[in-house]
Amino acid sequence: LLPQFDPDNTGYISTEKFRSLLQRHGSELDPHKLEVLLALADSNSEGRICYQDFVNLMSNKRSNSFRQAILQGNRRLCSKALLEETGLSLSQRLIRHVAYETLPREIDRKWYYDSYTCCPPPWFMITITIVEVAFFLYNGVVLDRFVLQVSHPLYLKNALLYHPQLRAQAWRYLTYIFMHAGIEHLGLNVVLQLLVGVPLEMVHGAARISFVYVAGVVAGSLAVSVADMRAPVVGSSGGVYALVSAHLANIVMNWSGMKCQFKLLRMAVALICMSFEFGRAVWLRFHPSAYPPCPHPSFMAHLGGVMVGITLGVIILRNYEQRLQDQTLWWIFLSIYIIFVLFAIFWNIFAYSLLDLKLPPPP
Repeated sequence: LLPQFDPDNTGYISTEKFRSLLQRHGSELDPHKLEVLLALADSNSEGRICYQDFVNLMSNKRSNSFRQAILQGNRRLCSKALLEETGLSLSQRLIRHVAYETLPREIDRKWYYDSYTCCPPPWFMITITIVEVAFFLYNGVVLDRFVLQVSHPLYLKNALLYHPQLRAQAWRYLTYIFMHAGIEHLGLNVVLQLLVGVPLEMVHGAARISFVYVAGVVAGSLAVSVADMRAPVVGSSGGVYALVSAHLANIVMNWSGMKCQFKLLRMAVALICMSFEFGRAVWLRFHPSAYPPCPHPSFMAHLGGVMVGITLGVIILRNYEQRLQDQTLWWIFLSIYIIFVLFAIFWNIFAYSLLDLKLPPPP
């Protein structure tokens, strides 16, 4: 800082002096970043701005003090909303649309709009979708069937799906997402995870979204091993339902702040698709099996994914770029999830033999 604005060399500048600087040099700053910096200053009761916060803002970084200020601040932004800005390119309109679909605060939308560079792109959801489709097409060629593949007598012989007799093969608790009951099963999952998962990953990053997705997948297979012990598991519904339920819960919890168009209609469509896919899974589970005595795949993975979504998922999506380490609820729900995973592991080791359960023969 210049000596005349910080004579004591404290690293801070008063809000009044900062505003005088803005009058002379404000035109050189991005208007969105200027708004965020003013919000940061106004949220500080001492009326001063940290020079490092200013540097962080200009370099698209958020310091701990900035995160805390945004978390506590309720400043009404002076300029027009991002939605009202005109003359934007197609890519800028897409980024703005994603911001309004996922973020409830205008200040966070503008921060995201200015900071997003599409580098890296939303690679996780796109990659996992391509791999799922590739495995489905491969199985379709091998089985010579694309509709209700699960009814084919050789379907269970695949090394990827979860089977209760092969539960000691730990990879199956995760790789079952690459097997789907049929094209109708794959289609709904792919549509939901692309329409919901890709925008969420664009905003929250691959690390957070992949964690929610994988946590939902693991919770889904473990839920089946505990609650529907004789059934196999296929499909990515555990991960998909974790993302979608977290997103829908976030919209409901921040209803007044969410400015996405047709949000009620979008929620209704998502719930209808989820209900249809879940209903199909329930019907298939209790439909006479094509390979008795093993039943068709379980639907409990859907419920496991939902539970992950409305606990861990909501915490991850609720506060944009807030440190998870600083959130008490995050540690509570993470602890509950870890306890459930440990319980399910011990259940799989001991419960099957203690209950003397008759499992279907291995495929």
